[in-house]
Amino acid sequence: MTTVRRAVLTLPAAPLGPDNPLPALRAPARAGAHAVDARTLAGLPRDMARGIGRAPLRSLLPVPVRDGYGRDRAPADLDALVIENDRLRVTVLPGLGGRIHSLHHKPTGRELVHRNPVLQPAAFALNGAWFAGGVEWNTGATGHGALSCSPLHAAAVRAPDGGPMLRLWEWERLRDLPFQVDLWLPEGSDFLRVGVRIRNPHERPAPVYWWSNTAVPEDRRILAPADEAWHHGYERGLDRVSVPADDTGADRSYPLNSTHAADWFYDLPEGRRPWIAALGADGTGIVQTSTDALRGRKLFVWGTGRGGRRWQEWLTEPGAPGYAEIQAGLARTQLEHLELAGGEEFSWLEAYGPLAADPAAVLGDDWAAARADAERALDGVLPRAAVDAAYTAWREHAADSEPETVLAAGSGWGALEVLRGRYELPGTPFPESTLGPAQEPWRALLRTGVLPPPAKGAGPGAPLVSAPWRDMLETAPADPATEYHLGIAQWHAGDRAQAVRSWERGLRGAGVSWPLLYCLAVADREDRHAERAAERFAEAFTDHAGHAVSEEGEAVAAALGREAVTALLDAGRTDRARQLWARLPDGVRGRGAFRLLEVRILLAEGRPDAARAVFDEGFEVADLGEGAEVLGELWARTTDEPLPDAYEFRMRPNP
Repeated sequence: MTTVRRAVLTLPAAPLGPDNPLPALRAPARAGAHAVDARTLAGLPRDMARGIGRAPLRSLLPVPVRDGYGRDRAPADLDALVIENDRLRVTVLPGLGGRIHSLHHKPTGRELVHRNPVLQPAAFALNGAWFAGGVEWNTGATGHGALSCSPLHAAAVRAPDGGPMLRLWEWERLRDLPFQVDLWLPEGSDFLRVGVRIRNPHERPAPVYWWSNTAVPEDRRILAPADEAWHHGYERGLDRVSVPADDTGADRSYPLNSTHAADWFYDLPEGRRPWIAALGADGTGIVQTSTDALRGRKLFVWGTGRGGRRWQEWLTEPGAPGYAEIQAGLARTQLEHLELAGGEEFSWLEAYGPLAADPAAVLGDDWAAARADAERALDGVLPRAAVDAAYTAWREHAADSEPETVLAAGSGWGALEVLRGRYELPGTPFPESTLGPAQEPWRALLRTGVLPPPAKGAGPGAPLVSAPWRDMLETAPADPATEYHLGIAQWHAGDRAQAVRSWERGLRGAGVSWPLLYCLAVADREDRHAERAAERFAEAFTDHAGHAVSEEGEAVAAALGREAVTALLDAGRTDRARQLWARLPDGVRGRGAFRLLEVRILLAEGRPDAARAVFDEGFEVADLGEGAEVLGELWARTTDEPLPDAYEFRMRPNP
């Protein structure tokens, strides 16, 4: 019989650490990696260009950046939920975005996905912390979702066949939308069913993004029912190419045939069954299929170049096998967003399971024959009609079912939004009991019209930025904390001049000035006032240093110090940058990100030999961004020698 049970998964893990305490006023750092230049955009199909241009993120608000993790791993017990029948055992991590960590096929003893042997956060999510492996659920905006390392609500629910089903749900804050993921295993089935629903409870339309991302061993062949794909590298292009062989003659359906990291978004013909498979030398592996609403399919490869190999090692451990990603999404490419009308929903069903096909056919040179044989094998074990029927049964009989047994708790933000909007969301309750300290000031504003000030010497707390909360802030009694939060909401809405005025009003009466000074410094930097921005960042750092140390004190000092030193260097204020860097706590200066700043200071001081010595001592920047080239650029200023492998993270052809 199928069961859903709690379990504990023990892995070497780097702790996530504290969130960055500064409001995320700027666009995600990873946005540039997915950008498309204007000339390319002009040549795309009109609906694709419209989807790419739909509602780009101006900031990460109200979500915080998650950059408090390091690289030191120790065994850790992770809460897990296991769905199991006589054929499959599926291990889910509710505290880490609902990630499927393992998909184990019991009759063959095979692991169908790439199972990461460690938990190592890295800066790949929209808001920072992300980890590799398994199957992840990405919603919000282009990239790995902001909930990658966050807890989701989880509960046992009745599946369409009456057996147990695992429901995951949360309120996605970047787009202000609730979603749910239902997972179940019919008795005797080799295929995990996954029902997904995104709802828009608001009156206004909302931009929607979804990609389900499966990590698979990279020594597989990737097959999908397409002859063409949209190729996207790290050079801001989006080109329509033939598959599997490109104009160089290389067969890109084998991940190890690519030198550099790249995406291939398969252009599935209208009406074709959507699926994607990763098959090994014996013709076996994993296949993912879905109802037609999930139209997109993608292959991501790291490539065999030094940068790709280094990233693979960075995300797991030396000697671990490499992986590629096969993905499925609502749009043709990950650069697009769909529009969801107010009061409507998107929903679909996915299925994951083993596939066995004729290796001579699926690994052969005849691409059409390879695809056809894989699709025949899929039809034999899971017909398209069975997927459609499972979706209908789930949507009509299970999607709205109320949870029976709560298995894990997510955040309280959904409860706050339901309380404010009085939304009815059958199947995904957000009870007031989940409200916590972060939401309490906002509940008070909702009830009384007054935003309580933070405790003496404490930071201002988490922001909210949607129009209803902004309206409440505008009518609340003005004080420094309210002006701070009002300015953040105005900034998010695009009214930057008014945001600056709000922060300046708040600053006049503030006992703790660093939050407002930080916001004003960001505004100055965005307006290209480098000198003034640098002074305000430095002033914010000094103001924080003058207050009593709180539990979050070191995190604030590190965040402000990093911003201030960077801004001072950008403004040419090398002496001031050195002085401020020296005031940081010893433990902070020893972190990799601050050793990198030390290299920049030394180079600005005209001391390349000393900067080279820092490289030679060795350091790791735990939150190094995807596609970052700064290490190579700084190394080249210290020596003509080749960049060591330890610092090689470039994901495009080296200049």
